[in-house]
Formats: sequence, C-alpha cells, structure tokens
Amino acid sequence: MVSEGEAATSLQVLRRLDTGPRGLTEAQAAARLAAAGENTPPRPHTASWPLRCARALRDPFTAVLLTLGLVSALVASWGTAVVILALVVVSAGLRTAGEHRADRSLAALRRLVAGTATVLRRADEDAEPRAREVPVADLVPGDVVRLGPGDLVPADVRLLRARGLTVHQAVLTGESAPVAKAAVDVPDRTDSGPFDKPYLCFQGSGVTSGSATAVVTATGERTRFAVAQDAADGRREASAFDRSVHGISWVLIRFMLLTPPLVLMANAGLRGRGLETLPFAVAVAVGLTPEMLPVIVTTCLARGAALLARAHQVVVRRLPALHDLGAADVLCLDKTGTLTQDRPVVERALGPGGENDPEVLRWAAVGAWWTLQLAELPAPDALDEALLTVAGPVGEEYDGIGAVPFDPERRLATAVVAGTALGTHVLVTKGAAEAVLDRCALDPAERERLLALAAREAGAGLRVLAVATAECPSRTRPYTAADERGLTFRGLLTFRDALAPGAAEALRGLTDLGITIRILTGDHPATAARACRDLGLAAVEVETAADVLRHGAEEVAAGRAGTGRAGGEWGGAGRRGGVPGAEGGVGPVGLPTVVARCTPEDKARIVAGLRAAGHTVGFLGDGVNDIPALRAADVGIAPRTAVDLARETADVVLAEKDLGAIGHAVTAGRHSSANIATYLRVTLSSNLGNVLAMLSAGLLLPFLPMLPAQVLAQNLCFDAAQLAFAYDRPGRAALRRPTVLRSRAFLRFITGFGVLNAIADLATFGVLAVALRGPDALNDEAVFHSAWFTENLLTQALVMFLLRGGTGRGPVGRAAGVLAAVGLLLPPGPLGAALGMTGLPPVYHLLLAAVLGLYALALRAVRARHDRRQQAQS
Repeated sequence: MVSEGEAATSLQVLRRLDTGPRGLTEAQAAARLAAAGENTPPRPHTASWPLRCARALRDPFTAVLLTLGLVSALVASWGTAVVILALVVVSAGLRTAGEHRADRSLAALRRLVAGTATVLRRADEDAEPRAREVPVADLVPGDVVRLGPGDLVPADVRLLRARGLTVHQAVLTGESAPVAKAAVDVPDRTDSGPFDKPYLCFQGSGVTSGSATAVVTATGERTRFAVAQDAADGRREASAFDRSVHGISWVLIRFMLLTPPLVLMANAGLRGRGLETLPFAVAVAVGLTPEMLPVIVTTCLARGAALLARAHQVVVRRLPALHDLGAADVLCLDKTGTLTQDRPVVERALGPGGENDPEVLRWAAVGAWWTLQLAELPAPDALDEALLTVAGPVGEEYDGIGAVPFDPERRLATAVVAGTALGTHVLVTKGAAEAVLDRCALDPAERERLLALAAREAGAGLRVLAVATAECPSRTRPYTAADERGLTFRGLLTFRDALAPGAAEALRGLTDLGITIRILTGDHPATAARACRDLGLAAVEVETAADVLRHGAEEVAAGRAGTGRAGGEWGGAGRRGGVPGAEGGVGPVGLPTVVARCTPEDKARIVAGLRAAGHTVGFLGDGVNDIPALRAADVGIAPRTAVDLARETADVVLAEKDLGAIGHAVTAGRHSSANIATYLRVTLSSNLGNVLAMLSAGLLLPFLPMLPAQVLAQNLCFDAAQLAFAYDRPGRAALRRPTVLRSRAFLRFITGFGVLNAIADLATFGVLAVALRGPDALNDEAVFHSAWFTENLLTQALVMFLLRGGTGRGPVGRAAGVLAAVGLLLPPGPLGAALGMTGLPPVYHLLLAAVLGLYALALRAVRARHDRRQQAQS
C-alpha cells in the first residue's frame, strides 16, 4: 500500500504505525529498517556486458551478416566469412562500449533525493526525544521528522503539526505554484486525489516556506515517488531510428535472400553450371549488403555522442537516440523550470483604479521586510523575495513592532510598523485579493469592482497579491489575526514567472531547425499562455488536456485519425489547419501551442498520438509525473537536476535544463544522421548497380564475370573507403530540417541511381566484349576480370564524390581518390596476380575513361534533377 493514512486522522495513523509524537527508539528504528529495507527508490537494472553485446546483435543487418558469414564458412569461403564476422564484432563492440561510457557518465551525475533528514529518536522508552540528522536511507515508517524551508520531503509523510507550510510538488504533479499544507483532521474528500489532501506530503516535494512535524507513512518502494517505477517497466515501443532502419533493412534482406537462388538457377539453366557457382552467388549477395552499415551507424552516433558529452555536457545513454533527436520534428516540454524559472518576478503595481502606483510596491515591500525580520522566518517566500528584489532597500526607515505570519487558511500576512505620526502604528497586510478585500472597509459595489480587476489580471496569466494598510493607536499588546479589519485598500501587485535565461533565443533556434514546440503542463491555461507570450510566441492557442484528448477521440470515431502528417487530430492538416510552429498557434502538428492541466497520463497519450500521426517526438521532463511521457516519446530528455527515476528513464541527459543544449544535440543528431543517409544512398545505389550488371553479365558470358575472391576484394576496398562517411561534415542544408530515413524514398533513389550504375557497367561490358575479340582469346578472361574490377572501383569512387555533393575536400573526397588509385594500381601488381588479374593495355584505359566520362555526366544530370525535385517538394 502506498502512503498509508491518506484517509485517517493523525491519531489513527500514529496508532496504526505503532508510534507517537515523541518518535521511535533507536532499537525500534533498527528493527523496522531490517524489516522494511532502506528508504531508497529502486534503480533500473544496469545491463551486463554480455547482455549489451547480445542487444547490439539484434538489428536485422547484423543478423543477415551473421547468416552470410556462416553460409560462406559452409562453402569454404573462409576469407569472406572472416571479413564479415570481423565487421559484426567491431560494430557490436563499438555500440556496447559507447553505451557503457554513457552509463558511466550518468552515474557521475546521480544525486540522492536528499542527503539527510532531521528525525526525532530516543535512546530508550524512558528517554526524551532528541532531534538529530540521519541519512535519508535510514528512515522507517513511524519515524517523526521535522521539515523546514529548503528541505526535500524525505519520504511520504502525514503532517502532525504545521506552521505556514507550503511545498513545491512539481516533480510529482507538474504544478509550478507552491501548495499550502496544514495538519488538519478533516473528513476525507473522496473526489480529491492524494496530492490535493492538505495533510499529506510526498517524497521528492520541496518545502518552500513554513515548518512542520510529520510522521513517516511510507518509505522506499512503497512511496508514490517510487511507484512511478511501474511506468518504466513496460516494453518501450520502437523508436524512429528502429522504424526507419528496420524498414530499409527488411526490403534489402528480401533482395539478398533471393539473389543466391536466382544466380544458381540462372547459371544452371542457361550455362549448365551448378553448385560451383555457389561461392559466386554468396559473394554477389554480400556485394548487395551494406556490410559497413552497423559500423558506420555506430561510429557516427558514438562520435556525435562523445563530442556532445565533451563540448556541451550532454550524455546520450542510448546511441540510436542521437539519430532520433536529429529526426525530431516536435519537441514537447513542461513550462516550469524549462521555459520559466521556479520563481516569480513583479510585473506591475496597480492602484485601486488600475493605474500604475509605486506606493503599492513600497508598502508591500515594507510588509515583506518586517514579516521576515519579526516572524523569525529563515528565508522569505518566493513572492516576498520578488518584492524585496525589485523594491530595493525599503522598510528599514520604519521601526518594526510585530508580525502575524502567513497562514494558508487566512491566506494573509501582516506586519506592524511605527507610524509617522507620534503614538500610531500601521498594519501592512498583503495576501489573496479576496481575503484582503474581505477585511477592507468597502461598500459592496466597490468590492465587486476590485474583485473584477483582480480577476482580469489573473485571467491574463498573472499571480495577484492585494495590499492594504490601517493606522491605529500604538499599544504594547501583541497583534493577532483579529486585528486585520477595517483596512484601507492600497492596490494590487501582479507577478509573472521569471523566464529562464536564454529560453526565448533557444526557442527561436529550435524553430529555425524545423522543430515545432509544444508545451504540456499541469499549470493553469492562463499562466502557461502568459509565459509563452512573454517568450515571444505569437498567436498562442491554449487548450486543456481533456479538450485535446476529447477532440482526438472524436476524430478516431469519425475515421480521420492516424492519417500521418497529412491530417487528423495529430496530423499537419487536421481540424485546425497549420500555422508555422515558429510563430506559435497550432503549428503543423494540429496541436495547440499549450496543453494545460495535463496529468502524467495525458502527457503520455498526447505524445503517443503525435507519434501515431507520423511525427518524431522528443520530450523534455524532470519529474516523476513526466516519466510516462519520457517513455512514450521517440527520445526522452532529462536534465541532471531531474529526479533519479526520470534520469534513468531518459535517453539523453543534460548537464542543465537548457534548451540551448538540446539545439546542440539536435544538430549533432542531424550531423550523424546525414552521414548515415549519405552512406546508404551511395552504397546501396552502387551495390545494386553492380549486382544487376554481374547477374546480366554472368548469363551472357561463358565464364563468371568476376571470381568470388575478386568480388570480395572489391567489396573490401569499397567498404574500407566508406568509413570516411563516419568522419564527414555534411552541408548546411542537411542540418536545417529533420533527417528521417524513409524506406520508400530510399528505394526510389537507389533504384534510379542503381539502374544508371548498371547501365555504365554493362556499357563497359559491351566495350570489352568488342575489344577482346582477336588472337588473345586465352587471356580474355583475365583481362575482362581486371578491366571490370578497375571500372567498378572507379564508378564507385565517382558515386562517392558526386552523390555526396559539395567539394572534393574532406575525408570522403580523399577516400574516393584513394579508391580510384587502388582500382588502377591493384590489378597489375602482385596482389592482382594472386587474385587472377593482369595489367591492362593503355587502349583499355582510354575506353574506360570514355565510358566513365559519359557516366559522370549522366550522374551529375540525374543528381541535379533529383535535387530540383526535392526542393520543389519541400
């Protein structure tokens, strides 16, 4: 059971826990600690090295490579088997090491929920209780603890005594404003949740003001803070990276599985060649496989993650999450602590007529100063601190007489100072507008007018504080709450949430990157909308979570949901239309800028709905209430200051809650994803063209177009050159918009350029077929193999250079140059002779140059047409 005592009086709770207001004895506490365990939330299990390695082998391409390696070993093609298995081992090792480094970095960021707690303990039954500090992990149910400003609530507790207590429970509920708590014994309201009960406080909450004594009702795994672990236990859905890579993978796997039997049947039927062509068939299937994909993907993501950790203190715990960040087109986040700081600032000081009146601010600051001094508060509350900050040195010109501190039930605080007239005192009262106006000498019409003025300011998303004073004869008797009557209304003070430094600039940067910002908050709609307007988001549309989810359910019932980016509640052209996300409004995702009054489940459902519509969604959260959404998103992001469980659930951990750091991470993700996408385009189009040409030539020639060893040597040279893509710097255009690997677009690309590559290879075959007629017939096979080997490597070098785009500088340009040199120099060398190749006469080089020149012109023309089409679509 979580948090026992939710529906019981304090006396009933003490009896149930077999304790009392004087606390437990040391012996009782030790026995309960042994029985209940330490007061620490469960941590997710850290995977072992063997389990990490096994997970790294789960992607489809790695499985196919392992299968091809085993088939190569069965047909005694040991060179192929060794190369393939080496690639698999390198890829799995890189991915495992990268995730291990991320976990080590995260371990260095972990902090306990709180270090120590003040607890009442007794040496024995007859001893007096003594307050002392103990580690939070040593708390047990039945312990009596003391809470003060700045303390973190160390366990779930039931209040026994409280004075002016307010707690900040945003990590549990998402509400930015502190919540008043009181040690009341009242009948339990069945229609309210546990967080709304004034006599309960929960682990992870922070005390903002006041003090309290409470009894611990639940510790460790039984706290509500720890119950959120259940949200992290379910199996996570496939991320954007998984969906895109797996979609491309399975299409190619079908091709690869069909290639060997087709080669065998065609050669057996047309050429009478049987199983002796099996090594060639396997080599052709390997040639179609982008063997370096696992290595390239892991190297790109690991390099990006390492650079992020070193330069921006961003820890990527799951390497594919870096790709998902690069592909993200929607970022959902909470308002409190992300766009705003956890403190208010003064907006305006209004007189009774609604005009600006600095005297209202001065009187409020005088009251705040002397309340702080005379009530012996350890620190001012957030509103008083904001008043004193903006008002400067005020209050000391008066002599303080007394103070009646803030009480959550009265919703007022009063300070008494000596008046300027001899023998007078001045009461300065500030608090909730309705409570202050009830104590002012006003006629009903004026009171209603002032309430409407306060309501108007509150409706604009501002927090409102009313100020009133009263002059009375001096006296020595202490002042009490009963003296707060017959006041003169001075005016209203309005407060807004302080904007987080750099938040506005970071939002502009993210929207410039093509990311739509959506705010999911537990706050009041007006408060959240005000913060967005202050940040420069125009035409902000606000709805509650209940309204958004109801509209979504209506569209599902009408058959309009789930239509991807083109429509539906979550799609780009849904019921509201599309206003650019950078300008606020609904944006291209069919969701209002702000969704207010969100429960944790609401956030998760909204994120899941966006993903179902085809969006790649990131979510930034730091509290227990954010854990379901962190898991529902493609990539969950948490700051270092987040609660432990949120950090453990997140895929990416920030050193601070800084949107600017997210921008750097998005850019790094697009950098890595662009390199992976370029590698796939270049490799798959080249491989497909080579396979089509080899299959055609194998049916037309009386001998194999290339020996298996030559095919593998060619693949090895090309694969080694592809490593340059992991270190490439993509152009700026690739970083401006989300990078998504879509299987259909890739298939169209590789089919078009692959057919063009095959035509160039077959043109080379035709030239060689004509040139090899003559007295050198016995050497025709070796010359043909050599010429085609050289042509294949040269065309692949051209593909690397021209399909990548940009200049010839950089690692890819240098790798293409080295690949071309290998194609020209390897056949006449000793290694070429060992592979059954020979040097080519100069005339053949001229013929190859002519074919390659025409191929380069055609490739450039087709690439230009493709780029124009892409620009027109975007």
